[in-house]
Amino acid sequence: MTAIAPAPLLLTKRRIWIIFSALIAGMLLSSLDQTIVSTAMPTIVGDLGGVEHQVWITTAYILATTIVMPVYGKLGDVLGRRWLFIAAIAIFTAASIGCAFAGDFWTFVVFRAMQGLGGGGLMILSQAIIADIVPANERGKYLGPLGAIFGLSAVAGPLLGGFFVDHLTWQWAFYINIPVGIAALVIALFALTLPSKRATNPIDILGILFLSIATTCLIFFTDFGGDKDHGWGSFATWAWGIGMLLAAVAFVIAEARAKDPIIPLSLFKNPIFINATAIGLALGIGMFAAIGFVPTFLQMSSGTSAAASGLLMIPMMVGLIGTSIVSGMAITKTGKYKLYPILGTIITGIAMVCMTTLAASTPIWLICVYLFIFGAGLGLIMQVVVLVVQNAVPAAQIGTATSTNNYFREVGAALGTAVFGTLFTTRLSENLKDVFTQAGASPSDAAGATATLSPEALNKLPEAVHTGVVNAYADALAPVFWYLVPFIAVALILALFLKQIPLSDQAGLVARGEAISGEEAERLEAEQRGGRVTAGAGAGSASGSGGGGPAGPGAGGANVAPPTEPEA
Repeated sequence: MTAIAPAPLLLTKRRIWIIFSALIAGMLLSSLDQTIVSTAMPTIVGDLGGVEHQVWITTAYILATTIVMPVYGKLGDVLGRRWLFIAAIAIFTAASIGCAFAGDFWTFVVFRAMQGLGGGGLMILSQAIIADIVPANERGKYLGPLGAIFGLSAVAGPLLGGFFVDHLTWQWAFYINIPVGIAALVIALFALTLPSKRATNPIDILGILFLSIATTCLIFFTDFGGDKDHGWGSFATWAWGIGMLLAAVAFVIAEARAKDPIIPLSLFKNPIFINATAIGLALGIGMFAAIGFVPTFLQMSSGTSAAASGLLMIPMMVGLIGTSIVSGMAITKTGKYKLYPILGTIITGIAMVCMTTLAASTPIWLICVYLFIFGAGLGLIMQVVVLVVQNAVPAAQIGTATSTNNYFREVGAALGTAVFGTLFTTRLSENLKDVFTQAGASPSDAAGATATLSPEALNKLPEAVHTGVVNAYADALAPVFWYLVPFIAVALILALFLKQIPLSDQAGLVARGEAISGEEAERLEAEQRGGRVTAGAGAGSASGSGGGGPAGPGAGGANVAPPTEPEA
């Protein structure tokens, strides 16, 4: 007996906005956490005794996020994205509870990495689901609000983080994720109505394994190389480097042999994909290192409170939100995207050069101007690059291409944070030890004071020592921005050579034959509500819709079975 084909999903405007609400909830959870932690970091490391290792709070999260991105992307293409998205929310929320109750620094780092396992899924699946339900020529107006959610969270996050640190405890930076996570989970369960599928080929376990090993070795290689206890000449550093190269070679071999590779090598034959992904890599190196340590600089070097440092990040997010929304709407209207990454990299580069002049004596208003310019540049690049990649690949590879693009951006972020974060913390540690030693402390006492230094402890120090600490932070961080400028310049050169092609007028689900959109979807839903159309009739009307179906020429060789019943 032949099974009846399930009815396709009807992508009406109402359903699209319902699904979009679930994505907003997930993005809010992930982005809010990142910005709260950045503001609370000095207090966290001071309380848990990890000032010299604070870079690991950021690196652990980015490393975990980076490793799981391609996994979420591929599994979403093969199995559907609904339950993966729900699982990502659950993992993230559970890890937040662990962070709140961590009793020592390294336990905190472990749970922070677990947060990354969930955060990576929220980031990738949100972008891929938008591509599933909205065609590329209309996607800009949806990606803009997603970028705006990141921006709004980055405003609210530092404010909340500062409030928690100044008036409650840093643990509240994670307690807040519990109700937000539960709310996001409920919304996703009821609103994220997407079809599920069945895999017809085995999961690329070897590819996942070798990619994870290569990524981990890369991060440890850069961290050990920049660490004063090891350095670039040590055996341990190059052991990680050799491990990275061997794992990378093994990964390429595994992908070439896999029936359904986690990252198809065919993607790297696509010049638009290569260019846009390289822009993301270069931008990741320069962007995340700058964003991650600015709140710390503001608190410790400029002498502001955690709450005040959060307020000072608002100009950056205003710039990001504004240009993200405007560029998205402009792309939807004109169908052209090339101009925006070019302008964005130029503006970001100008801001980075300005930040090299930061000092303890820099006026607050001038810092706000620099941050506004920086945010405006980022808003013209981040979501546009994702749109370019999604538009350049077959519909069946949307999740894989999106996750691969983000993977290399996060590799850049991990490199930038590890290398330049280590440069900052190493230089800072040396500066602080000199300050405390000159104040009369023994070398061991100076090391202990450095490891447990927090904003509260800073305010209790004698005036001369307080001034020395403030100058130490300024001298340690500001020069690091010079090292970031060349990577923004590389991103600009790549943006100049980015090819412009027409934006697709079909959503991913429609192109794969899994959904109906437009006026036909609106009509069928109205008839179904009136009881005049059965599920079978709806399925039959879908037979001619979309581009290539799952097994068609437009599927890009996807190995998936037909979708199951859309899940409510």
